Amino acid sequence: MSIISLSEEQGMVQNTAREFTNNEIKPVASINDREHLFPKDVIKKLGELGFMGMNVPEQYGGSGLDYFSYILALEEICKGCASTGAIMSVNNSLVCSPIKTFGTENQKKGFLSDLAVGKKLGCFMLSEPEAGSDAASMKTTAVLNGDHYILNGAKSWITNGAEADIAVVFATTDKTLKHKGVSTFIVDMETPGVTIGKLEEKLGIRATSTAQIFFEDCKVPVNNLLGKEGEGFKIALHTLDGGRIGIAAQAVGIAQAALEDSVRYANERKAFGKSISDFQGLQFMIADMATRIEASRLLVWQAAVMKDRGIKYGKQSAMAKLFAAETAMWVTTKAIQIHGGYGYTTDYPVERYFRDAKITEIYEGTSEIQRIVIARETLKEIQ
Repeated sequence: MSIISLSEEQGMVQNTAREFTNNEIKPVASINDREHLFPKDVIKKLGELGFMGMNVPEQYGGSGLDYFSYILALEEICKGCASTGAIMSVNNSLVCSPIKTFGTENQKKGFLSDLAVGKKLGCFMLSEPEAGSDAASMKTTAVLNGDHYILNGAKSWITNGAEADIAVVFATTDKTLKHKGVSTFIVDMETPGVTIGKLEEKLGIRATSTAQIFFEDCKVPVNNLLGKEGEGFKIALHTLDGGRIGIAAQAVGIAQAALEDSVRYANERKAFGKSISDFQGLQFMIADMATRIEASRLLVWQAAVMKDRGIKYGKQSAMAKLFAAETAMWVTTKAIQIHGGYGYTTDYPVERYFRDAKITEIYEGTSEIQRIVIARETLKEIQ
């Protein structure tokens, strides 16, 4: 671990998350993955511990912690189960965060208190069948009609979609303005006109639901407009900048779990009369795994600290997500190699780490999008 010191409070958060993961998450992670079971009881307990609204101010029912504490907790949770971490990340980073940042006082009081303690679960609806990274091409519309907006359209790849109670939804209020015509809405999932469609069969994070959601003449009160009309694209970018740090922490957690399991296996497995950890070729793998993970963690911590201090951090969050995600894929691949044939079976969790790692290169902005962000910012900085 890094020599960067944690505050007493941050250390307590990290230790609490670690103990909870070992006692409550790890014992059921493989079962939930295999059976595609949403970890309802675990999420309820996370809410009771204050982990579902970690950055929400205490006056709205949250823990009132800094973002760095959230990142520390998320890495520990994801070491046990990346699916549980994804559910926690969406609720914190993509739902509570934009409501806290852009919501009115009534919206904060009305939605955050239940979301922050796990009584209700949130989801984030930006992607569409033909508009993923190209959010300006979204086709979901919101038309003002008296004291309501009427939503019509479809959303895809929605994490928590089948279980969510509250959704942060992006829709076009003026097609002629393209991305400047996108607005954001807080939608109760029980609203007539909201339909849950197909649940995706996924490679990894199988204990989460990933759903299509349809809106058909769905009436959303004007008071549920988040921010102002036309601010949706700005809200999405701001939210994803922070969310990417969370995904980077998730990737670090997955990679760390793979490293720890690989070291334990290498020390126990015998070949040619000695532990395979005595072989230099394997030691080189372990050395590279540990180094890449530590570099990833430092990038994540840097971005989180910058966010807490109010320093522009978009480039750093993109760097953290890019490097940590690609590290997670590389490390989990090596972990399977170290385990040999056993690593290719479901008897050992490294195959699950491998499957879970891949999504970190895709959601909340693909690795290619992160490179675009990093290059754009770097080209502006250096003259």
